Amino acid sequence: MPADPRQVVYTLTARCRDCHRCLRVCPVNAIKMADGQAAVDAARCIACGACIRECPQQAKTYRRDIDAAQAFIDSGAPVAASLAPSFAAEFSGWQRGRVVAALRKLGFRHVSETAIGAWHCAKASAEALKASGGAVCTACPAVVNFVEKYRPELADRLTPVASPMVIHARRLKEALGPSSRVVFIGPCVAKKTEIARAGAEAVDAALTFAELREWFARKGIDLSACEESGFDELPCGAARLFPLSGGLLKTASLDTDPASPVHLMATGPAQVKEALEAIEGGLEAGLEPLFCKDGCLGGPGFSSPKNVFERRAEIVKYNSAAPAGPDSPAPDTSASYGQQAPVPRPAFTEEQIEAVFAATGKMDKEQRLNCGACGYPTCRDKAIAVLEGMAVPEMCIPLMRRMAEQRTDKIISTSPNGIVLLNAKLEIIGMNPAFRAMFHCTDELIGRPVSYLMDPEPFEKVSSGAADQFNAVVRHEKYSLVCRQIVYPLQQDGQVAAILVNLEDSRGSAHAEHLRNKTLAQAQQLLEHQISMAQEIAKYLGESTAHGEELVRKIMELDGTDDKDGPQL
Repeated sequence: MPADPRQVVYTLTARCRDCHRCLRVCPVNAIKMADGQAAVDAARCIACGACIRECPQQAKTYRRDIDAAQAFIDSGAPVAASLAPSFAAEFSGWQRGRVVAALRKLGFRHVSETAIGAWHCAKASAEALKASGGAVCTACPAVVNFVEKYRPELADRLTPVASPMVIHARRLKEALGPSSRVVFIGPCVAKKTEIARAGAEAVDAALTFAELREWFARKGIDLSACEESGFDELPCGAARLFPLSGGLLKTASLDTDPASPVHLMATGPAQVKEALEAIEGGLEAGLEPLFCKDGCLGGPGFSSPKNVFERRAEIVKYNSAAPAGPDSPAPDTSASYGQQAPVPRPAFTEEQIEAVFAATGKMDKEQRLNCGACGYPTCRDKAIAVLEGMAVPEMCIPLMRRMAEQRTDKIISTSPNGIVLLNAKLEIIGMNPAFRAMFHCTDELIGRPVSYLMDPEPFEKVSSGAADQFNAVVRHEKYSLVCRQIVYPLQQDGQVAAILVNLEDSRGSAHAEHLRNKTLAQAQQLLEHQISMAQEIAKYLGESTAHGEELVRKIMELDGTDDKDGPQL
């Protein structure tokens, strides 16, 4: 659980592997790197759930409210379940007809669809859109959170209409009495923040579909053992299409044509941000925004493995087959929105920002690639985040790759063993100082066949695939050398590498042990370095890391080298 029980999205620290993926996908950069953990800054978070959906280790999660809902039922007060219209994508086929009975087994006295509130939300939103050409619909709480926190200048464009969840809850409280409780169930994590908003008091708890499945499991409720049962009340019109992009407009019988000059539909953070920018720029169009990509179908609270297209098909099918209810008097649909307390953003001088650039090797503006791999749109934004304590320099992928390559090059260049790299034609494309000293050559041989220096047969066997590798003691008469020679392929690049240890120089002397220890120490150093780099920049160092690890493995094999393997003549 988070330190603050009011915090909705947080990190399970035992699972966090410092992969930075959550930071890259967070649309508002609310993830803070601290002590190797990716922590959620509650003041910046809008609870959209992008980090929850994308975390490969399931380290990002949200506050569970099952116990609170159970307490309402245990209290003896009448408790109603408001089931989001996207339930048809979570509970498909035969499950759909039995989930109502399962909810009643949990103790809910009334079960109906949130789409009832969606119908009234759509009608009220249509009136607001007609009144203002640049209005922004407010059914999505993550959008409202985003506008109030990050685009407060657009807060007055938010339609004064409550969400379907709140409108339905108000209707339920009117019908069941003020002592009743309402629990919303849907795919949205941001709903947990919405119920704490002034004006949303009618909703007592918000659960996700995943929580509902967990609750069923706790109580031993098996859907297959439940009878089919109908809802206590049915929604009107096309309100069950609300989870889809354009669902609000469709329910309100407004134009949903993508070419409509008066209505915009946007899903996903990128589209929503661009649409808001267009409205701020003077575009006279009403906006129906849903912060999850593909609308509520992409909500992080689903437990079903279906993809968004399968979910969409289920909702469309359910809307076509399920009976509609009669129109009914509208409950209170009003809501008020405004600017939230701005996220504290201290100002930094150019000198401070330039100091971060200097520390990350970006004094030259050409090094500021603005690649976005760290999660920030520009290198300047990332530098400011470092100064704010939200980011660390090591999150810069190009920097870490450059450091990895430089460190690897340094270790190889100081190795006491000769190392040479050949291309597919067995031409020399690189060699370290130890190799040059052993074979009395210079970089003038770069581009020449290896046969200029030694017998190419071992390299030819490895390059052709006739041998996986070559590992033997070889005598190089011309240079008075006896070497342990390991040749192996770098298959992805079509190259061949070789490591050579001068056994003649160390035979029978204390220097042998020193050379061996130095070799292994450097190999271990390189191995630890490569592992560290791989953890830091994961897939971005794929090939470089693989090559470094291969080199290390070959060097470590030299641990078993001794003179009893007589030289090959």
